[in-house]
Amino acid sequence: MTTKDNATRISQLIQEHEAEIGSQWISQLDTLMVRGTSSSRELLRTHCQQFLAAFAAGTRGGELENIEHRSWDEVRDLLTEISSSRAKSGSSPSETATFVFSLKQPIFVQLTAGLATEPEVLAGASWAVSSLLDKFGLYTIEVFQKAKDQIIVRQQQELLELSTPVVKLWNGILALPLIGTLDSARTQVVMENILQKIVDTGAEIAIIDITGVPMVDTLVAQHLMKTIAAARLMGADCIISGIRPQIAQTIVHLGVNLEDVVTKATLADAFLVALERTGASVTIANKN
Repeated sequence: MTTKDNATRISQLIQEHEAEIGSQWISQLDTLMVRGTSSSRELLRTHCQQFLAAFAAGTRGGELENIEHRSWDEVRDLLTEISSSRAKSGSSPSETATFVFSLKQPIFVQLTAGLATEPEVLAGASWAVSSLLDKFGLYTIEVFQKAKDQIIVRQQQELLELSTPVVKLWNGILALPLIGTLDSARTQVVMENILQKIVDTGAEIAIIDITGVPMVDTLVAQHLMKTIAAARLMGADCIISGIRPQIAQTIVHLGVNLEDVVTKATLADAFLVALERTGASVTIANKN
């Protein structure tokens, strides 16, 4: 029997027994969803019905080996939606793939009953269905992983933004306290944040405080210089505060040129310099 014939017989059997297959499949998945809520179970039933209908329609296209064929567009789109939503809800890749793999048994039951008198046809149809569902199961894992990676990247970006706040200390004075390692990705976020804040506030001076940066090497120094250069292009000068003795020695040892950059030991010292440059001053009131 040809692949086209196999596809036709499979499609017919699924359509004729769609209700039974769907019921067995949902029942099987229900036993696996021990902690599922009523809404999640209802969504599962909807996905099962949609997938089974799309799978039966896809087999009518006669393409049982290439899941990239246009006849499987609806199935792939549906699995992409399901896998992405499961990645966001915290499901595991195996749980997502099980959604597809668990359909094998209900379909095999109907194939065995409908093709019992045609062993060769049954063998070919069973193999075709098994291979198809294996491929779609692997497809769900790929989509799930891509969606998970995108979520992780977005969360990392959000954490970077949260860990690089730009604070307005005074009219025309910004402060950027850095805590932790300063790498290329974080430097880009730092640069974007400080430049945007300069635009928003019209600040003249930005204080970059590295008190919380554990180590300054050549790469970190280069990142700082890039940030300072970018801020200057926007019309704001920079002051680096938090220069501890160890960091000062490291910078000198590395030969990093900070001659045209004002550096201070503490944020308070840097703030006083910034106030002077903007024409402001701090007066300590006499309590007497």
